[in-house]
Amino acid sequence: MLLSLVMFPVVFGDGAVAILGKDANRGEGLRVGFPSVSVVVPALNEERNIPHVFERIPEDVHQVVLVDGRSVDDTVAVARRLRPDVCVVSQTRKGKGNALACGFEAATGDVIAMVDADGSADPGEIPRFVAALLDGADFAKGTRFLPGGGSADITRLRAQGNHALTSFFNMCYRRKYSDLCYGYNVFWRRHLPVLGLDATSPLPEDGSPLWGDGFEIETLIHVRVARAGLRVAEVPSFEFKRIHGVSNLNATRDGLRVVRTIFAERARNRRLHGQAAPAAAPVTTAPVTTAPVAAPQAETVEESVG
Repeated sequence: MLLSLVMFPVVFGDGAVAILGKDANRGEGLRVGFPSVSVVVPALNEERNIPHVFERIPEDVHQVVLVDGRSVDDTVAVARRLRPDVCVVSQTRKGKGNALACGFEAATGDVIAMVDADGSADPGEIPRFVAALLDGADFAKGTRFLPGGGSADITRLRAQGNHALTSFFNMCYRRKYSDLCYGYNVFWRRHLPVLGLDATSPLPEDGSPLWGDGFEIETLIHVRVARAGLRVAEVPSFEFKRIHGVSNLNATRDGLRVVRTIFAERARNRRLHGQAAPAAAPVTTAPVTTAPVAAPQAETVEESVG
């Protein structure tokens, strides 16, 4: 007799996520397995913040990758003391984009989670994002502006700027994102080729950065995900203030960078392909999961073309 399985993800109270299967013919339940998760943490002189970030990482993650941007403090030593199994990778060039590219290359899990080292993002939320992937998404992006999300850090000016930039992105790619400028993202590692990031090329002789090496990386990723037609789910997330140190955020400079990245990526795509991309898969909204229940079905809200 053929085995007919109905698959659904479950998030348990301890943060574990599993794929459960039910034999539709017999009504029998069984655990099939769950994806391995690599947590990529870019860090530059974050020795005081690393203990808080590592403490919040779920115990059953497959791998933690610390990408060191040539820190002059004890960032690496602290990380190794807290997690002897941590995979430490040194950047090949400079900038957050290059750090992420290096971390992604070192990741071996089924799923990659991008987590900042300043304590602003809570690694304890990773199961929410994984649940969205198990529910059918290719890419799960955090949002501070849906029920269950929020921010203790964003100013009114930055919130207004983020709204304007998100609206512009949505107009360009026919999306209905609620938050473009938030760097908490989790996705299936098999989609890395879509991002097209370069971790190995040497720095040009004149010292100029390569495209995607800087803070434009987050917008660049969202553009390329939209162009490729990946199914995206927004996951409510809470942003905390940086615990120690000074933020490098600048509303005007960062806003202009987002706009330049959107235009530059559209021009790049025309040069590479000479035609519009096919329609993308729907954007969905992933609800907050706080109890040992099956992740609910996400609601399709739109399709995207570039």
